[in-house]
Amino acid sequence: QVQLVESGGGLVQAGGSLRLSCAASGRTFSRYHMGWFRQAPGKEREFVAVHSWSGSNRHLANSVKERFTISRDNVANKLYLQMNSLKPEDTAVYYCAASLTWGVLISDYNYWGQGTQVTVSS
Repeated sequence: QVQLVESGGGLVQAGGSLRLSCAASGRTFSRYHMGWFRQAPGKEREFVAVHSWSGSNRHLANSVKERFTISRDNVANKLYLQMNSLKPEDTAVYYCAASLTWGVLISDYNYWGQGTQVTVSS
């Protein structure tokens, strides 16, 4: 099993930056593809980014690919999401998730964190 804990959320002005972290427990972190999702108030949870276990593949949603960067440290068992040029529409609860298969669907992911709130003011 993998347990995930997100951190780094907060309140930021439009145009600002935040770096989210996801700390994973368990020895098998490096075997999982790791993703970020987000859920805005009144909206469905949506895919943001995914990072392969090997580091060879990364994929970001079109809405964020010019502004966000996903990275991971398999030694420290951590996943990161660097968010730049934030917009009010990026306001959401951000979740990290782990999957044994590569994918962008919620159903692809086996383990989820509890989320961290990101609020971008205009």
